[in-house]
Amino acid sequence: MIEEYQKQGYLVYRGLFTETEINELKEVLTRFHEAWKVEHKSFYETKAVNSAYLTGTRFLTEPDRLKLFRFVCQEKIYQRVSRLIPSGPAFMNTQLFFNPVDPQQKNYWHRDIQYNPMTIEQQKETIQRVNVIHFRIPTSDEPGMELVPGTHVRWDSDEEFEVRMEKNGKLCSDDLSTGVEISLNAGDLLVFSANMIHRGLYGGDRLTFDMLFCDRDPGLLAFVEADCLPDNSLLGKIPNSSLLAASRAQASTFLS
Repeated sequence: MIEEYQKQGYLVYRGLFTETEINELKEVLTRFHEAWKVEHKSFYETKAVNSAYLTGTRFLTEPDRLKLFRFVCQEKIYQRVSRLIPSGPAFMNTQLFFNPVDPQQKNYWHRDIQYNPMTIEQQKETIQRVNVIHFRIPTSDEPGMELVPGTHVRWDSDEEFEVRMEKNGKLCSDDLSTGVEISLNAGDLLVFSANMIHRGLYGGDRLTFDMLFCDRDPGLLAFVEADCLPDNSLLGKIPNSSLLAASRAQASTFLS
């Protein structure tokens, strides 16, 4: 599996989570989503396809935050991410993906790194040495994702770059000849590199939970929101809390 990830940039684990586990997770996600939509009404109704910072204090109670932390740090997540980042993984963020309100809204090819203030040459160098990994869990059957295998460690072809960056009349929603569609069912786990070219596929009752993990690198952990980490009263109730250790160290001023 590790060799497959290193080659392709993604892994799929079918049926990793039970129906009970997914239903319990979905209850918490739905509470977050309904509260988030109220505060972001205009954004949600016009173009949003995801939200973030689910483990923060703004929209969830402490018991619900604890449920999410325990889910993120559970053994079957911890074992897999530890194998993919053997130098030591760190918790980075959580995201929630849903369908756009407008059914005509198109999806878009991207690399996560393109939203950082880097030159193209810096991006090319960074994908060779930095690990940021999505662990994606759908709570309902859905169309899933489209990925371009191998692009977690190689740069775009001419076709890929023109589409992703909308050059020469291309649109970031145009199809790519190199894309591979991966449908997902409730309880599956899709693991993929944030460095690779990818896009979500809309449809179904899309409510999909993403956990992001990264190297224990100060430059990456600078993106962690301190409010999304557990305080000391919660930490002792969370298994495999070493996933949170480096993130908490980065946010030590907030937590002290």
